[in-house]
Amino acid sequence: MMQAALKNIRVPDLALMKERGERIVMLTAYDATMARLLDRAGIDLLLVGDSLGNVILGLDTTIPVTLEAMIHHTRAVTCGAHRALVIADMPFMTYQVSTQQALQNATRLFQEGGAAAVKLEGGRPMAGTVRKLTTAGLPVMGHVGLTPQHVHRLGGMRRQARDDKTAQELILDAIALEDAGAFAIVLEAIPDAVAQAVTDRLKIPTIGIGAGPHCDGQVLVSYDVLGLFEGFAPPFAKQYAQLGQQILAAASRYAEDVRQVVFPPSDLSTRNGFDKHAMLKSMSS
Repeated sequence: MMQAALKNIRVPDLALMKERGERIVMLTAYDATMARLLDRAGIDLLLVGDSLGNVILGLDTTIPVTLEAMIHHTRAVTCGAHRALVIADMPFMTYQVSTQQALQNATRLFQEGGAAAVKLEGGRPMAGTVRKLTTAGLPVMGHVGLTPQHVHRLGGMRRQARDDKTAQELILDAIALEDAGAFAIVLEAIPDAVAQAVTDRLKIPTIGIGAGPHCDGQVLVSYDVLGLFEGFAPPFAKQYAQLGQQILAAASRYAEDVRQVVFPPSDLSTRNGFDKHAMLKSMSS
């Protein structure tokens, strides 16, 4: 059901939503047309994810995604969205070298891409960078647990915080990000109990993806939700439509119509006695 009458979402609204117990709804978007539809559907947050490397560019990981690509797609999404808050992922190695590098690159996502906030991966090692950006007035969303930009260090896309020690480490990471000024944190691929412990401990909202029902909100890749991506689908993703099959069927019908000369139909002028031979003769004279 479309929710066109809902008010625009701003960063401070998310803390209020957590206080009121209102669930926060987040999906990825990569272009203006999809952003416009998701915005009309009442999605609160649109994440221009570096997952575009997988679902848009056909890459195996998010690591090759460039800052220029993120700016390009963020600008497209911000053109389509009106109510939803647009958050842009900072791609691999655009914020890890130094806090000054992070500030410069984040600024481009705001100025050139039109983002309302940025998201970066990592816990305590990134706290100083988060503080640098938030002190400068740039809203930052954190991301801990399974962090796809660290896929090689993690040994693959594996569930995180599976024992007491690593769970405690993750909780400390989340606390450090909150203390550094992050306005929300994505918790990815961690046990439900760990996600609940983090959510209860923090004043800022948590957004879960494969982290159970106890987070303050949920995010999924829109191509997984809509059945558009035929590659790897995480076990926690729920498919709400099969648009890929519908597109395949529609494109196949179009191809058949063209090959069978069913489309396009004959021009009305032909049926009304239009004489193409006379026209050609007059053009050659």
